[in-house]
Amino acid sequence: MNKLSFSSHKLRWALGSVAALLVVMLLVIVFFPWNLVREPLNRYVSAQLGRRFEITERLDVQVGRTVTVRMQGLEVANPEWATDPYLVKASAAEFDVEFLPLLVGRLVMPRVVLTKPRIGLQKEADGRMTWVLARDTSRTDMAPQIGSLQVDDGSLVYRAEAEGANIVVQFSLADGSTGFAPADASAAQLPLSYKASGTWKKEVFSAYGRTGGVLQFGADEPQPFPAEINAMVGKTRLKAAGTVASLKPLTGMDATFDLQGRNLDELYKLVGVVLPATPPYRLRGKLAQQGRVWAASEIRGTLGDSDLNGELAFDPTPSLPLLTGKLNSRVLDFADLGPVIGVGTQTAAARDPSPTRKVLPTATLDVTRLKAMNADVTYSAAAIRHVKALPLDKGRARILLKEGVLTLDPLALGVAGGTINGRVKIDANVVPAVFSTRLDVRALQLGQILPAVETSRSSLGKISGQVALDGRGNSVAQMLGSASGDVSVLTGRGQISNILLEYMGLDGGEIIKFLVSGDRNVNLRCAAVAFGVKKGLMTSRAIVLDTTDTEIHGEGQISLADETLDLVLKPQPKDQSILSLRSPLLIRGTFAAPTAGPDKAALAGRVGLAVALGFINPLLALAATVETGPGQDADCQQVLAQAAKKGGVVPSPSAAKP
Repeated sequence: MNKLSFSSHKLRWALGSVAALLVVMLLVIVFFPWNLVREPLNRYVSAQLGRRFEITERLDVQVGRTVTVRMQGLEVANPEWATDPYLVKASAAEFDVEFLPLLVGRLVMPRVVLTKPRIGLQKEADGRMTWVLARDTSRTDMAPQIGSLQVDDGSLVYRAEAEGANIVVQFSLADGSTGFAPADASAAQLPLSYKASGTWKKEVFSAYGRTGGVLQFGADEPQPFPAEINAMVGKTRLKAAGTVASLKPLTGMDATFDLQGRNLDELYKLVGVVLPATPPYRLRGKLAQQGRVWAASEIRGTLGDSDLNGELAFDPTPSLPLLTGKLNSRVLDFADLGPVIGVGTQTAAARDPSPTRKVLPTATLDVTRLKAMNADVTYSAAAIRHVKALPLDKGRARILLKEGVLTLDPLALGVAGGTINGRVKIDANVVPAVFSTRLDVRALQLGQILPAVETSRSSLGKISGQVALDGRGNSVAQMLGSASGDVSVLTGRGQISNILLEYMGLDGGEIIKFLVSGDRNVNLRCAAVAFGVKKGLMTSRAIVLDTTDTEIHGEGQISLADETLDLVLKPQPKDQSILSLRSPLLIRGTFAAPTAGPDKAALAGRVGLAVALGFINPLLALAATVETGPGQDADCQQVLAQAAKKGGVVPSPSAAKP
């Protein structure tokens, strides 16, 4: 018993000694005059960092679960290659440091408070960063991990030449000590005001706003802080207000936004999102972050004279970022699509009145951007206005972008009371880009396609057709100028103005009769126009128009590369008439200035014959103009069937059946 009692006594004594030693050590740590080691500490840290580190006035340390360090006067120099002399220079600093990460060389600071700081951040193209606290300033794992940052009056400079950034920020608490803090009731929630100026992405940059007094940099911070921003980069302006969970990485944003600028495609340079070229725009909505995905909802706004509504989501995490969403317009002004296809706001005719000017858009489209991200967005327009060339009334498309290949599929347009359906594909992985178009045309009203021609307003024929073209180029003009494939347009029974047919046939007697008694319609039995296309040259396979009054057969070529016309139309009236000087009608010239007129050689022959006979007998001269009507009814069923076939040959009028 005595031996056991003695052993127990020794154990209690040992434990008491250890406890006493720990208490003494704790008292030493708590009451240690840390300021006495300030100079040795300055020298040691400077040697470890390879740059000057100095606590200029006083050092205090408080030990607990975390180590709290308080400094009066702090100067941390930047590396010699940096423009600004200091990484941090503050009149006072206080921060918490986690002890265990220090044992493995990591600096984790859950809380940092700086008073009147001057902060100089710089990033080089080779990866060096001034805020990496190591001799190798390109080691991102050596950058301090900051949970939250609280600052008083001060300034920050950020320089990154590779990013085109050179920004100076001034900030102040809401007591107005710097003269620019807003004085309103929300200052309690947004006590820190800031102003910024400089360049971002090599564009002039300015911003101002307010935020919460404590900025969160930790990704897992539970309490988001409020923020407001009014920023302008180049011609793009952003206003936003809401909350942010963390600044690094930027997460947990929930805000309203107002975005406006001159062209949506400028956002690619600023934030990396590929959007189409547009006229000046203004958009409002809500912006939220769900994980790493940015979601813009309740989008409302205008692009030019068109409205735009819907929602978009952007996921930057895949190797190619992904944009998805649904957008719609109640009214789309067709002129607002000009920038998308390379047409300027000023028409070509206004810029250049010459007949040799180009009509097809020649502006180069930046198809290389199609390789910067993927997309799956649907767009619809309930009404389309101000279309000069083609009477579009509505449209919708699914826009698919995957690994540099853009596809509009399905593409559906309402045109002239009918529809155009199909797909358009552009592959930007080759230079120049490859395009493919497949369109199916159904039931377009001829009277709506030619509304400016008064005598065709009562036309009742419906037009259908197919377009299959493949080509290469980086503009609409290049793509069509290199295209190969087939184009066919067909129409069945309807009505068409007879006076148009008589003009084409130069039937003077019929024209005089209609001008005196008024125009009338004749039955259209059928019409077919089919072209084979090779390297931008359209060569006719069929040009046939058959009515109860006249049959017209044509042939010729249209150059999409040169934008020229060379067509011959040969009318053959089916009735007898006097004063007829029937001759082929030639359609020539350029797309900008087409010309139409009779074949002068053929016309001269008939006029010459009439004049010669007139010398013999005036009645014989009149007889030379009599049209005996050799035209026959074309076999419309065969015409339509053959014209619809690729490479089909349409029967000539002489082979047509009555």
